[in-house]
Amino acid sequence: MGKITGIAHIAITVKDMDKSLDFYTRVLNFKKVFEIPDPQTGAPWINYLYIGNGQFVELFYNGKKENPWSEELRGFNHLCLVVDDLHAVAEDIKKAGGIITNGPKQGCDHNWQAWTEDPDGVRIELMQIDADSPHYEVIQKNK
Repeated sequence: MGKITGIAHIAITVKDMDKSLDFYTRVLNFKKVFEIPDPQTGAPWINYLYIGNGQFVELFYNGKKENPWSEELRGFNHLCLVVDDLHAVAEDIKKAGGIITNGPKQGCDHNWQAWTEDPDGVRIELMQIDADSPHYEVIQKNK
């Protein structure tokens, strides 16, 4: 039987590619690594941003309808990014013109967390894994 080994990417359709690229590259410090044109028309289609550790964010052009998050809606809720120093990352985001909508604070799982959002309202959790969290224990056992 095959084994799933990780998450390769998350795909987000955006309204304004320039604003989204600015946020993900300048504010979150991801690296734009390549583009793929639409195979039928050759028009701009997808921008790939590299997070690290083999993980990418795909940004698709031409988002037209808003998709506001709400607790009672099913489906995608948020993207969570692991950080090495939550307070430093939160400050870097603010200095780059981004916003921290909540935190930094320690959550029920003992991890430190803060929240931001991209230009289209995609909620992004920033998480620093604490040695007292259940996440840390699982990661250590599965090294």
